[in-house]
Amino acid sequence: DPLPPPDSSFLFFVPKFPTFFSSEIATAMPAYHSSLQSNLSLGNMALVPLRTQFKGPAPKTGEADIIDEAIYFFKANVFFKNYEIKSEADRTLIYVTLYISECLKKLQKCTSKNTGQKEMHTLALGKWPIPGEAGFPVNALYAKPKDRNEEDQMQQYLLQVRQETGMRLCEKVFDPSTDQPSKWWMCFVKRKFMDKSLSAPGM
Repeated sequence: DPLPPPDSSFLFFVPKFPTFFSSEIATAMPAYHSSLQSNLSLGNMALVPLRTQFKGPAPKTGEADIIDEAIYFFKANVFFKNYEIKSEADRTLIYVTLYISECLKKLQKCTSKNTGQKEMHTLALGKWPIPGEAGFPVNALYAKPKDRNEEDQMQQYLLQVRQETGMRLCEKVFDPSTDQPSKWWMCFVKRKFMDKSLSAPGM
């Protein structure tokens, strides 16, 4: 079933898996997949609409989007070492999920939500590999851009995705009562979805 609209309380519920939640238990359950569809693609990754004010090639939507899905399903999906792709939107979901892990690694060191937002802005603008480039960790699952124009579009779209993901994560991760990162998110910092990382070692 599709996610409810963004004003639903459903999107603000986050499953709280304890730190002792085992990967064996998690992977006995099915992985979650995107319910979204798009007639647009970049390589073989769906160019799905985003609910964002950041500029870029993504079509705009006022409904739940791929970032909502990735954040909501992150705490379950991050345990999976293997992930079956069922649609081009799943490739977009994989990218967002991997990027969430990169965000959490930075947010664990932040002492306030304001600091976290600044860190997310800087992180999003960094140099990140795209499908087809040597540093992209899941090239076997993605098609590289067919030409320079599509490469530029992909760069801009993924930048848009990173910018919006980082800002939304700050709203989820920081406990409003303490202005500190929540332990219910920080306990997932060392987990690696598909045993992959978007960043190079040491980043």
